[in-house]
Amino acid sequence: MDLRFPIGHYEPQPFSAAQKRSWLQDIQFLPGLLENAIENLDEPQLSTPYRDGGWTVKQVVHHVADSHMNAYIRMKLGLTEDNPVIKTYEEGLWAELDDVKNVPINMSITLLYTLHTRWHAALLHLTDEQWKRTVFHPVKKANVDLWYMLGNYAWHGKHHVAHITSLIERKGW
Repeated sequence: MDLRFPIGHYEPQPFSAAQKRSWLQDIQFLPGLLENAIENLDEPQLSTPYRDGGWTVKQVVHHVADSHMNAYIRMKLGLTEDNPVIKTYEEGLWAELDDVKNVPINMSITLLYTLHTRWHAALLHLTDEQWKRTVFHPVKKANVDLWYMLGNYAWHGKHHVAHITSLIERKGW
C-alpha cells in the first residue's frame, strides 16, 4: 500500500443522483469519522507522523480544517460569482504555523463539525445546473466545476482519515 494514498487517488465520477447523495453524506459525516479516528490517541501518538516524511496526526487534523475551510469558500464563490479565480495556499507552510503547533486538535474537530454543517446545507439542494458552475484554479490553469470539487473534497476527508486509521493499525494502537 502507498502510505501517501491509502485509499488511492481521487477519481472523478459522472454526475448521478446516487453519487451526489454519497458524496454529500461524506461531507456531512466527515467530522465524526475524523473524531472517531483520533478519539483514543495520546499526545505522543498525535505527534507521530502517519508515514516517514509525512505530517503528524495533529498536523493532519488541522490540515483538514484548513483545507475544508478553503473548499467551502471556493464553492460558495463558485455559486455566487461567474467563474471566479480561486485563491490557492501553501498547505505545507500552513502545517508549520503556530496555531497547528499550539492549538489542541479538538478545536479543529469542533470547527469541522460547524463548517461541515454549513457546507452540507449550502450544497444539499443545488440544482443539476448549479453543479456545473465553475471556478478557475490558477495552479491547474483550468476551470473546475463544483461537481468535481464535491467529489474531490469527499475523497479528501476520507483520504486523511485513512492516513490516521492506517497508522493506528500499523502501530497496533
